[in-house]
Amino acid sequence: MLRRLDRALTVLTACALSLTLSGCIATSDITPHSQRLDPDNLALDSTLADAERDAHWPAQRWWQAYGDAQLDQFLNQALAGSPSLALALARLRQAKALAGVAESAQRLQGDGDAALKRHNWPQDAFYGPGDLSGATTWDNHAGIGLSYPLDLWGQARNASEQALDIAHRRAAEARQAQLELQNNVVKRYIELALLYARHDIVERQLAQQQQILGLAQRRLDAGMGTHLEVSLAQAPLPETHRQLDSLVEAMALTRNQLAALAGLGPGAGARLQRPQLRLANPLGLPATLPAELLGQRPDVVARRWQVAAQARGIEVAQARFLPNIDLVGNLGFIATGGSALGFLSGRTFNYGVGPALSVPIFDGGRLREQLGAAAAGYDEAVADYNQTLVLALKDISDQLIRRESMQTQAHLADESVAAAQRSYDIASVAFQRGLTGYLEVLDAQTLLLRQQQVQQQVWAARLSVHADLATALGGGLQAGADTPASTREAAPDAPAALAVFIKPEARQ
Repeated sequence: MLRRLDRALTVLTACALSLTLSGCIATSDITPHSQRLDPDNLALDSTLADAERDAHWPAQRWWQAYGDAQLDQFLNQALAGSPSLALALARLRQAKALAGVAESAQRLQGDGDAALKRHNWPQDAFYGPGDLSGATTWDNHAGIGLSYPLDLWGQARNASEQALDIAHRRAAEARQAQLELQNNVVKRYIELALLYARHDIVERQLAQQQQILGLAQRRLDAGMGTHLEVSLAQAPLPETHRQLDSLVEAMALTRNQLAALAGLGPGAGARLQRPQLRLANPLGLPATLPAELLGQRPDVVARRWQVAAQARGIEVAQARFLPNIDLVGNLGFIATGGSALGFLSGRTFNYGVGPALSVPIFDGGRLREQLGAAAAGYDEAVADYNQTLVLALKDISDQLIRRESMQTQAHLADESVAAAQRSYDIASVAFQRGLTGYLEVLDAQTLLLRQQQVQQQVWAARLSVHADLATALGGGLQAGADTPASTREAAPDAPAALAVFIKPEARQ
């Protein structure tokens, strides 16, 4: 009984001494300094505030509002074959595997080893092998070593949680890659539609120029016109043909861009037909602003998981200051002498079990610097989150402002085209009746075509703004369904076991 009591006192004394010595490695004032911004405290402009009237999320397949079946089919191909998305998903699988590796450190570990060795013993009086002097015997062993971490200070648990947080961040980043891919494909597709529209305008321009040339030639034949009018009517034809060829080239290059985004060859882009886009109802916004808005963006979610991971990293670094105790054991067979497999017998069986203690005493400042790096990493993650939050609010506000502006610009562009069309019709009739010259018709035609180009550009910009707004609102991917709790993102305090043993001057 007394022997057991002595052993218990010895263990307790060793633990107290270890804690005291580890406390000599003071953490000083190594703590994070940054704080996360609260979205509810950020100032909102009137555009964001007015958007509260619309109360539904963008659909997950928001591009279907354009009413183009070819776009829907091509996006399915892009999501299945995009190299950028495949890269993001590979990183996610890697992060999940590393989280499993970190979690395994909390479980029972076992390793086996065995060796069959032929040993020649020396003839040396000082060595003292006794009866084995000069003999050659089998020196064999086989065993299993076991260890189980008690993890008293949560180092292994926090390391596992940190790896899991990183996996969550990778999942959010994969969604962000998916969202960016969708946005890029849709905007390139809109660009292709705009090129087709511009090609139509230039073709109409060519037809009108040829019609005017015919009129000028008939006027000359009838003795009512001049050779100058005919020459002026012929002059713009080569440039118009050049514009048509340039637009055909641009359409081919845009198709190649779409194919590359989808991870396909140029042939897939060449098979794309003319886009058939239309803008459906305006995209609605969630009723709760701004936290619900921002909480659906994958980039914001990814930054939150990064903050949570860095917070766990601080706890891992703090736990390294404290003694580590594992339960270790071994069992096996060992024998010197006998036959090659004779050591596998009951009388050679042996085992051992007990606690294993490791404690940092002098490390040259390594643990302090590791904790300092973890605290700085947390500050960096918080700053990155704050910056992402501010830019996300700006992005949403920008797209709402652009949407309102595009609606106004589209109305004005329609009015400009209608007015230019009336002017061109009047000039054409007057030219046919000999009431005006060709230059007046050319000016009216140039104005009409320019306004038609502007109108098509405004329509395409309105479609692009719709895509950018859907992207800014998270694209319906519901990334906000997987976010860390606020307490998980907070910087941890120093463990009580560590604070007790820090030098008094270090706590000041």
